[in-house]
Amino acid sequence: MSPPIALTLSGDQHKQLHKFLFPGDGNEAVAILLCGRRAGDRRHRLLVRELLPIPYAACSERSPWRVTWPPELLAPWLDQAASEHLSVVKIHSHPGGLTSFSATDDEGDERLLPLIHGWVECDYPHGSAVMLPGGEIFGRTYDPKTHSFNEIACVNVAGDDLHFWYAASNQHPTPDFLASQAQVFGEGTMERLQRLSIGVVGASGSGSPSIEQLARLGAGELVIVDEDHVEARNLNRILNSSRQDAEEEAPKVEVARDAITRMDIGTSTLTHDSNVWNSDVVRSLAQCDIIFGCVDSIDGRYLLNAISAYYTIPYIDIGVRLLPDYREGKSGIREVCGTVNYIQPGRSSLISRGLFTLKDVANAGLLRNDPAAFQQQVNDGYIAGINNHRPAVVSLNMFASSLAVTELLARLHPFREEPNEHFAATEFSLASMEMMSDRDSGACSRFSNKVGIGDKDPLLDEIELTESGENL
Repeated sequence: MSPPIALTLSGDQHKQLHKFLFPGDGNEAVAILLCGRRAGDRRHRLLVRELLPIPYAACSERSPWRVTWPPELLAPWLDQAASEHLSVVKIHSHPGGLTSFSATDDEGDERLLPLIHGWVECDYPHGSAVMLPGGEIFGRTYDPKTHSFNEIACVNVAGDDLHFWYAASNQHPTPDFLASQAQVFGEGTMERLQRLSIGVVGASGSGSPSIEQLARLGAGELVIVDEDHVEARNLNRILNSSRQDAEEEAPKVEVARDAITRMDIGTSTLTHDSNVWNSDVVRSLAQCDIIFGCVDSIDGRYLLNAISAYYTIPYIDIGVRLLPDYREGKSGIREVCGTVNYIQPGRSSLISRGLFTLKDVANAGLLRNDPAAFQQQVNDGYIAGINNHRPAVVSLNMFASSLAVTELLARLHPFREEPNEHFAATEFSLASMEMMSDRDSGACSRFSNKVGIGDKDPLLDEIELTESGENL
């Protein structure tokens, strides 16, 4: 059985598309979406790469119930799709709010979609979609083998707010253990949580409490990534870990998975006892709806930012700093602070926000791949040393984790007094008891043009992830 198909847009793409499809004249309009893909084993994601409006003036008819346009306009775009291995989705508006494909839509798609399949000549899914006045989108793909349509299982928008529109709604009745949460966030939010696949990279410090919270909030699937095993020094911050786990050097991901299994409240798990710089891990995370980054390594955070862009996935990054006071005559803590960054595809990144530079990424990569060469560069004064064993306290990690998980809830069910666009980053200092928020600082020159690229070789344009000869 083929995996379900999802269609994903960035927030900016969705706004641009809505503005074009609903120009205010009450008539239908149409556009073409060229899409990259994540051809996954759990689901096939279509990722909007380029939005191509059909000019209003080029349409021979535009009315509240029909839009007619010359198919020869498609020729250069279909050539592009064929050469760049892109899927093609036609999308038009229903100004009257019709929540299904009309007979006119059926007639047009039965002519157009076989033409697209024949032109592109690749076994990629191509389809058709409809946008409603409120911004909701539903769609379908065409199966050339059976000459039939299949519903797109989910359309989602990774923007300031997180939107998910499912072909089959109300399939997850609220379980009893979520009843009190549903009173706050509504049954619709609870249903979305039960459908979400959430990646969590890092199962220790802030990762462990994030995993615990997401499972108890009712997340449908958690994809947990961590290459390390439990040590005695981890026992102060890994929930559900034990002295026996440390003695047996149990993989951190197994401790998390076993705890969720014992909960028995509906969350499934997929674990990777591996570094995120692994092609299988990248392909697995790229099928998620949201990713939480709970890692200290600069190159790890960089890679998660790249996955966010290439696969159009919102990324929540957690950073915690606990700074002891080493000044003469002092003992104690000088600062306890941290930041929760919400990264949306096409906007600013951790690099453009100044958290690290590409040189820092290269240095971290050297440490990961060749520790001896890295140490020699440190000794020679070319690189500042990196502290691999930073101070950590479970309550502080849990504070930052709680902010991050609540950030997800705020994006699924906006509850703040100001719009979510005002909260790209939330910084806190527990030393001065302050909390500050920053708006998005604009596009990142490194990643803003990578949105929706999807699968390619090498993955994420990283030579280290080359999969030559493999069918991605």
